[in-house]
Amino acid sequence: MLRRSLFFVTCVQLLTGAIILDRVAIVVGRRAVKSSDLDRDLRCSQFMNGEPLNLTADAKRKVADRLITQELIRQEIMNGGRSEASEQDVNAFLQQTKTDRFKGSDSQFRSALARYGLTEEQLRHYLRWQLTVLRFIDQRFRPGVLVTEEDVRAYYEEHRAELQKAYPQSNNLEALDPKIREILVGERVNQIFEEWLEQTRRRTRIEYHEAAFHDGDSSAAAAVERATAVKRAAAVKGAAAK
Repeated sequence: MLRRSLFFVTCVQLLTGAIILDRVAIVVGRRAVKSSDLDRDLRCSQFMNGEPLNLTADAKRKVADRLITQELIRQEIMNGGRSEASEQDVNAFLQQTKTDRFKGSDSQFRSALARYGLTEEQLRHYLRWQLTVLRFIDQRFRPGVLVTEEDVRAYYEEHRAELQKAYPQSNNLEALDPKIREILVGERVNQIFEEWLEQTRRRTRIEYHEAAFHDGDSSAAAAVERATAVKRAAAVKGAAAK
């Protein structure tokens, strides 16, 4: 029954009477990633990167690998009892985005969201998860990293010319030691994470459902999101009226 349930097709009845299909796009272990998940992640990532909206099949295939990685991390977080990023973290990141991209203007920010077919709630959910992934990688893999004095010296000697160009005022080994250590720690954390990810993917069942990557599914997935938003708004309005 579990395997059969993963290959569902969710049907949402809109007010117009049309039936919209939200297909399973990828199965990762015992969990499903739907076409609406691909659509929402694309919209959010392109919004954050300031890229033109692109919901083609090729774009969805490129984002699929990231969502597989995120699902593997999600399962690890659930198994390990780790917490998600806090609302305060999300608020700070969102406010910084508004300042950097929209000069702090809420109206410009909301207009841009509308152009990408997003709600603020959807973007906040996306940002919370991105911050959670970064926290997971840092907490899970950084404690096992060791950088020695020899490592720092070797890096300094190898990159001396570019370091002196980047830091013309203070570029001796002692002054640059903290920066070099942080660079080396970051590189090794990434390496350990990639090794963990490769091993985890090898032992996890991952299946692609090609039908969900057709270009036409983007509008269907968007319609599912809009229908869900309408239903949620109606529920909130109904609760407020009581």
